[in-house]
Amino acid sequence: MVETNKTALLVGAGDAIGAAVARRFAAGGYAVCIARRDPAKSSALVEELTRAGSKVHAFGVDARRENEVQELCERVEQNVGPIEVCLFNAGSNVKKSLHETSDKLFFKAWELACFAGFLVGREATRHMLRHGRGTMLFTGATASVRGGSGFAAFASAKFGLRAVAQAMARELGPQNVHVAHLLIDAGVDSPAIHQRMKAASGIDASEIPPDSLTRTSSIAEAYWYVHQQSRDGWSHELDLRPSVEKW
Repeated sequence: MVETNKTALLVGAGDAIGAAVARRFAAGGYAVCIARRDPAKSSALVEELTRAGSKVHAFGVDARRENEVQELCERVEQNVGPIEVCLFNAGSNVKKSLHETSDKLFFKAWELACFAGFLVGREATRHMLRHGRGTMLFTGATASVRGGSGFAAFASAKFGLRAVAQAMARELGPQNVHVAHLLIDAGVDSPAIHQRMKAASGIDASEIPPDSLTRTSSIAEAYWYVHQQSRDGWSHELDLRPSVEKW
């Protein structure tokens, strides 16, 4: 069993990026807290990391609810350890034409990808400030900097999350809390993206050139790198894309 008092809280940690980040920080000696709406979906990952000797916990949370986010952070602090790094990874990727985008869909995308990020960032960094240090990480996307056709709802939410991250970085950096936004300008090499590609174009992921999608392990390594940066050379934004990606 890895003995550690360093804790990584991963919110919106699904089976792709979130799971890869959990593995990377567990390998780095962190106690890992995986938080998602249905914690039972993380049971296989919890078992895997536990067998490897890591300290790992799964929590249920609706990150759009202020009281649930506050309770989550308190439970982690009291029962696991001080939050040294937090990742907000929840997304709301939806593609709809402008006139098919209802008010409810638009609000739902913003609420999950932007408002929830604000809540998680605010509450996690509240604890970090008490400890005098910490790293707050946000997962961005191409839509964080470019509003594509059919992505009015998603792009507005990701633009907003990027703005929240910038504002937090400027306010909290001088207080020794590192806030970083990882812009993933790529398709992620995951089963969900493989299925989406197949449905959209009929192309199987095995048929495209190697390294055309970004591996989740590469994304996790980028987060680990940012967290390890020295205070005299902090990155706020880091963009990742395959060599074949047009940008």
